Amino acid sequence: MAIPDSFLDDLVGRTDIVALVGGYVRLTKRSGGSMFGLCPFHSEKTPSFSVNADKQIYHCFGCGKGGGAIGFVMEAENVPFRDAVEVLARRAGMTVPEEGGTDESAGKRRRILEMNRDAARHFHQLLSEPIAGPARDYLAMRGISKAMVTRFGIGAAPDSWSLLLDALTKKGYSRGELIEAGLARSSRKEGGAYDLFRNRLVFPVIDARGDVVGFSGRILGDGEPKYLNSPDTLAFSKSRNLFALNLARKTKSGMLILAEGNIDVVALHQAGFDGAVASLGTSLTAEQARLMSRYTEKALIAYDSDEAGKKAALRAIPLLEKTGMGVKVVDMGASKDPDDFLKKYGADAFRALVERSENHIEYRLIKIKDGHDLSADEGRLSYLAEATELLSELGSKPEREIYGARVAQTAAVSQESVQNEVDRKYKAKKARQRKDFESRVARPAASMRQEGRQDRERNAYSAAAEEGVIRCLVMDPTLMKAAEERGLSQDEFTSPFLAKVYGSLSKRISESREVSEALLLSEYEPGEASRLTAILQKPEAVAQSHETICEYIRKIRAEKYKSGDPDGELLLEIMKYKSGQ
Repeated sequence: MAIPDSFLDDLVGRTDIVALVGGYVRLTKRSGGSMFGLCPFHSEKTPSFSVNADKQIYHCFGCGKGGGAIGFVMEAENVPFRDAVEVLARRAGMTVPEEGGTDESAGKRRRILEMNRDAARHFHQLLSEPIAGPARDYLAMRGISKAMVTRFGIGAAPDSWSLLLDALTKKGYSRGELIEAGLARSSRKEGGAYDLFRNRLVFPVIDARGDVVGFSGRILGDGEPKYLNSPDTLAFSKSRNLFALNLARKTKSGMLILAEGNIDVVALHQAGFDGAVASLGTSLTAEQARLMSRYTEKALIAYDSDEAGKKAALRAIPLLEKTGMGVKVVDMGASKDPDDFLKKYGADAFRALVERSENHIEYRLIKIKDGHDLSADEGRLSYLAEATELLSELGSKPEREIYGARVAQTAAVSQESVQNEVDRKYKAKKARQRKDFESRVARPAASMRQEGRQDRERNAYSAAAEEGVIRCLVMDPTLMKAAEERGLSQDEFTSPFLAKVYGSLSKRISESREVSEALLLSEYEPGEASRLTAILQKPEAVAQSHETICEYIRKIRAEKYKSGDPDGELLLEIMKYKSGQ
């Protein structure tokens, strides 16, 4: 029987490929989110096997093998697909379903999304009714405008036992369904249930596709928890979603601002900082950091100014840094959070604060310092060892010298001794990186020749554009709307394999399932996964992605025109392309 798609997605999401591969291969960290080691699939003396912690995929630059967690186990253990799934499920503490259920699981997820949509409408409509007076008073007290209420779809959950449950059961949803969707909880009374969100301001959590996947409720008044989020369901996972990313992903500012609370995010958007997001009451996760990196190359941490906020920022920095994003941290001084700062000083002052935000290195040095007893020689030495290791990762010599001087002052040693140690470690790192680079670029010829044999009969120009379409859709699944509007179909692909991948993406996106390299690769046998990995590894411009995918589609159709067999509908598109429209 087929294993449900939802189970496979959850399994891949819970599997850390670095830890998995690390059980077979000795990996040495090099730069960013990449780890390298000797390939387990072919004989080599220099490491060319790469594991990308951010994308959760592996790729060998020597033999060309690549894929995700399931494919790795299949290759490493020489076992079929289901056995590989069983291995990973045991590692994750999960049980593989015995019965099939792909269609059933997808149907349940769609049903939950429908319930969430109706619940969001219910909460939003209630906000204008007399029963929601406390929620409106709270919005007025926080200075949130009606425009922001509409923009975020904010609603109210009055202090009532089963207002939402009663409303949605009248629409035909059962109590069991509402409990499964995380909108209600079962009560001790047999067959009873009650609303999960009560006496709260309710914020819908909307994914990049525009689906309401869950909710986040801020309590009205005192009480705990301050924020209550939907439990994990087939449609929602706190660790893989960010509040307001559906709006922030469209920002023209060139960066995303990471705040702690939903109110901070709304306040920032209201003040014109439309790249603000929040991590739904949990510490930032690696999945959320990777999600942010899909839409920006810069992240600004604007957490609360209390001790808990500072510690959360220090935890978030390495997660964001591993994705390759530039990271800065804003210091709001005596203000407790962004909302408080904006009320006191205004948007212009916050903009100035953003412009002079500090490099995250200072924060990391503070963390290192706090972990050592500098009153003892042993503590000073261990502090110096860790601090100089951090500084040796900086590519800028002035930065290394400036921070080196601070480290020397903190440890009460000479600046020269610190600089010499940083330079020594920096040169050693550069030498290792050069060696790794040489070993990686010396070997890809074999995999390129193999790909050439596979694609010998393809139209090379159309195939390149088809690959570009696939990369665009993986980077930004909402671009499928642009492809559908232009009528792009699998039949137009000259490569049967890429047509198959396009079909997989179309199905995954239509079912509102998460799209990522690791999840997509889990659908393919090792050989196909290796081929797809090589395609996804190629660079693709993130900016102007809508224009990019449209250009790829035009190129596909232009090549079809050259082949002498365009149909009537395609001819119009091709003529537009040739005329530069």
